[in-house]
Amino acid sequence: MTKQMFAPGCALMLYKPELAHKLHGILNQNLGDMEMLMSCCHHDPQANQPIDVINICPGCDKRFGNDYLNVSTTSLFEILATTDFFPFPDHGGKQMTILDACPTRNKPNIHLAIRTLLSKMNIQVVEPNRTGTNGTCCGDSFYGSLPVPKVKGLMAKRTAEMPLEDVVVYCVSCVKSIFIGGKKPHYIIDLLFGEESVPQTLEPDEWHREIDAYIETH
Repeated sequence: MTKQMFAPGCALMLYKPELAHKLHGILNQNLGDMEMLMSCCHHDPQANQPIDVINICPGCDKRFGNDYLNVSTTSLFEILATTDFFPFPDHGGKQMTILDACPTRNKPNIHLAIRTLLSKMNIQVVEPNRTGTNGTCCGDSFYGSLPVPKVKGLMAKRTAEMPLEDVVVYCVSCVKSIFIGGKKPHYIIDLLFGEESVPQTLEPDEWHREIDAYIETH
């Protein structure tokens, strides 16, 4: 029998852990009690029975789904897109563009789920030229292989390709990149709860130190 677990991911737990706990409560109410998987996706959860990890982070989806025995993944976004238990807010038909997360580049099912959620929230999507399976990185994945000023330059370049000021993202690192690039990001989890997206830790060096410390301790 496959056991379901909810993995909020390092980035959301650093960004807004209270929203991770709210989501956990909603899933428990509607899908049955499940544990929160707090092990980072960089570490083998060493499952002794099949587990299906309901995840938020695109990186978690990729690593948990591909790297470990007895582990499969389901995107939270696909669950919310195909059910009716979540109390979606109404964003009044606001137009926003979208930046797809690079770990999902070969996952059109997740691209579709995100756009379905935006429709359920009454948000009109204006697609950039390079999107979905043809999308390109926000720039953050080059951190560590290029000097930080060049990484920021790539962030600004990708942000400039967005046709609107308001940009939907579903990766916390993309939140930072869009802020650095000079436009307004809207993290999908914030949109689901009617909250503003805030940069918090903005400098790439500081943000990656926080991520690395979390990975090491979880």
